[in-house]
Amino acid sequence: MRAIVHDTYGGPDVLRLADREPPTAGEGEVLVRVQAAGLDRGTLHLLHGLPLLVRPVFGLRGPRNPVPGLDLAGVVQAIGPGVTRFRAGDRVFGVGRGTWAELAVARERKLAHLPASASPEQAAALAISGMTALQALRDHAEVQLGQRVLVTGASGGVGSYALQIAVHMGAEVTGVASTTKLDLIRDLGAAHVVDYTRDDPLAVDRPYDVILDIAGSASLRRLRRALTPRGTVVLVGGEGGGRVLGGTDRLLRALVWSPFLRQRLRGFVSAERHEDMMALAELIDAGAVTPAVDRTFPLADAAKAVRYVEEGHARGKVVVVT
Repeated sequence: MRAIVHDTYGGPDVLRLADREPPTAGEGEVLVRVQAAGLDRGTLHLLHGLPLLVRPVFGLRGPRNPVPGLDLAGVVQAIGPGVTRFRAGDRVFGVGRGTWAELAVARERKLAHLPASASPEQAAALAISGMTALQALRDHAEVQLGQRVLVTGASGGVGSYALQIAVHMGAEVTGVASTTKLDLIRDLGAAHVVDYTRDDPLAVDRPYDVILDIAGSASLRRLRRALTPRGTVVLVGGEGGGRVLGGTDRLLRALVWSPFLRQRLRGFVSAERHEDMMALAELIDAGAVTPAVDRTFPLADAAKAVRYVEEGHARGKVVVVT
């Protein structure tokens, strides 16, 4: 099979197209013929091997799995022992490993059937970013009808889903993006938009009930000042913090501070479970959520896709197609 591989950590220049032996499905696993694979921030961090604290798990000197990619959509090619929810020919989406390839393996519990109204390209952009947004708003922020919600990074992968899901939950949503992406977040349903290149989204007269800070770098003190006295900040990823800890330093400080405050400071790592993928599929089929796919790149141009995202051009999600 054809696959994108990288033998060392680094940027898009370390990626190359190669022929590899296809994987096989083990116990509880599904072999998927990949039609499309998503590009998310997690994949970019693993490509660079940053922050350094992830390397004991994913490879100290180079990646243990040389094929990048997590999100996928495609057709079941074969099932391993113990798989009961899928059979060959089923159209699926979810989270696998080494998905920037013509064939990839995924655990049964990390797959769901493709939404009836979604294309493979749309579904490939759904699982990781969509689950992160859903769990942040539903499980950690516990958004209620009529609350004021601020979504930073609203034009990105997680942000574009979070904005739509918060609107569906009945919140009054303010989205934050750069000048050229304001039209996108308006189209996704934001009641208010803030151009962060011109205005400070945290300098507000009316505080927010919930702030979903996606890949942000604002201090916890500044975020708290923009909150109601019993409001909630949910930190999703983060930039800065150096090569060792990355954005996890803010998450650690939030964990330490939160028990002593009336405001809630939350940070989390999303769980990859098919129940939430099924919930997202229902939202898509109901018309409440639409994956915002900016553009697609053929597998051979995966390096161009990475460069496009890293340079900040993406409006929503970018997808690699096989």
